[in-house]
Amino acid sequence: MNTFADIGINSDILKGLSALGFEEPTPVQAQVIPLVLERQVDLVSLAQTGTGKTAAFGLPLIQLTNPKNKKTQGLVLCPTRELCVQVSRDLEAFAKYVHGLKVLAVYGGASIDLQIRSLNRGVQIIVATPGRLNDLIKRGKVDISAVRYAVFDEADEMLQMGFQDELNAILAHTPKEKNTMLFSATMSKGVANIASKYMTDPVEVTVGKRNAGAENVSHEYYMVQAKDRYLALKRIVDNCPNNYSIVFCRTRMETNDVASKLIQDGYNADALHGELSQGQRDQVMRKFRSKNLQILVATDVAARGLDVNDLTHVINYNLPDELANYTHRSGRTGRAGRTGTSVVIIHMKERFKIKEMEKRLSKKFKQCRIPTGMEVCKKQLVSLVDVIKNVEVDHDQIDPLYAEIAQKFESLDREELIKKFVSLEFNRFLEYYKKAPDLNVSAREKKQFGKKERPNGKFSSNSDRDQRFTRFFLNVGRRDGIMPQGLIGKINGLPGGGRIQVGKIEIMQNSVFLEADSKFTSQILDAFQHVVINGKTVSIEVARGQNGNSRPSSRPSRPSRPKQSAMRHRKGRKVKAA
Repeated sequence: MNTFADIGINSDILKGLSALGFEEPTPVQAQVIPLVLERQVDLVSLAQTGTGKTAAFGLPLIQLTNPKNKKTQGLVLCPTRELCVQVSRDLEAFAKYVHGLKVLAVYGGASIDLQIRSLNRGVQIIVATPGRLNDLIKRGKVDISAVRYAVFDEADEMLQMGFQDELNAILAHTPKEKNTMLFSATMSKGVANIASKYMTDPVEVTVGKRNAGAENVSHEYYMVQAKDRYLALKRIVDNCPNNYSIVFCRTRMETNDVASKLIQDGYNADALHGELSQGQRDQVMRKFRSKNLQILVATDVAARGLDVNDLTHVINYNLPDELANYTHRSGRTGRAGRTGTSVVIIHMKERFKIKEMEKRLSKKFKQCRIPTGMEVCKKQLVSLVDVIKNVEVDHDQIDPLYAEIAQKFESLDREELIKKFVSLEFNRFLEYYKKAPDLNVSAREKKQFGKKERPNGKFSSNSDRDQRFTRFFLNVGRRDGIMPQGLIGKINGLPGGGRIQVGKIEIMQNSVFLEADSKFTSQILDAFQHVVINGKTVSIEVARGQNGNSRPSSRPSRPSRPKQSAMRHRKGRKVKAA
């Protein structure tokens, strides 16, 4: 059994680890730390969240930093404020007994003047979000010209959030001769590009399989009619009385809608999405971390960087557009050696997605039945009885009152008394579920729907065949940092945006062709008016012609509504990035 001393960690840092209760390194720490300490190589580490990646890069980073030199020697880039703060706190805890070492978290939403004053006093390690650090560089308030070690934490998430330009600008101010470490849950094309562009012969350390989910997470799916999705969510939650979960939705509107319904129905829930102020976001997260909230309803972007170790469930109210996002979602549970469950709620048209995910993740998804009302009631009743049975009695407080209590109950026999106590807490469930319908898709419905499937598993329903798509042209592209997620997010942010079907997205170097439901043409054109991306004003219009090489004329005014010839019958397909 290896200890941290066995893999080269010095005595000052070992004292800090001992105070934190760290006894032996995790697999990713055992592989990464000796490599960095002994060879100081460029390194790509692929491992799920919750596997100890912060200590894997943080411990050697602290040990290789000279605390007597006040120049910034280490730089850690994180995608979100929450992760930035968490990583800086962890590094400070690791370095508690390393005299003179200063770590500073640099992120948006906090006072930039306070951060500048701290930088002026000298900081050896900066942990930063790309946006705020780039702002400080432009102001000339931070010097990273002496950085010897650069770390990309959650690199795939930074790229999905559109930080490519900021990363380029930041790294341009660091020395060419430095060691770079990249940590990511998945090896996406963007992550591979960073490795090839900024690293020299990087060593790859993979814990588990590439792009696979955490090993101690089980995957389940429930198939329901689309209209029953929310009812299914409630029943899944009720069937797990002690669940502590994140429910993932695709859009801000859906997040608010689901959270509001849960709150109205008596659940201890709240929403987390991009339109919350930083103060509101912090308040929600404090409540969730302290378990004053049982259910957090969130979008993918809002949940990035959350550090909660003991989630029992991740519930996919809707599947994400990108497989990598599912990997990140499911990795929120089953952390720090615990087990967890990733739940997916789908309707019949999404069956082929489960098969695709099983194949690409090398994971088996178990199809489960939505429990009946009676099954839920039984599970809740057993949980309630366990709570009553295990409650601690404060005899000093209760004994003086016992005679009066006993007198009140003397007319009730034992059986009647038990039933009354249980009913006091349990009547709500009994009332709600006494006529609860079966939400599972029947064999007859499956058979009828199966006739609409093609042999290759892709769907060709009547509604798909009748749907028309309009093709739009935008004057921005890969060079401007355009990502499919950003385009989809803009469309889904429209009123009623959750209903808009997006077809193929083709991202070129300087332009984009985008297909979307023709019924929403006007709204989509309006949504991209006056939008500026990286200083460039976006121009959008309906594309002429039917192929990717047919470029429309560039006229500044908004185009008229598309003619029939500009449309084509096309089935909605999964978005794919260039």
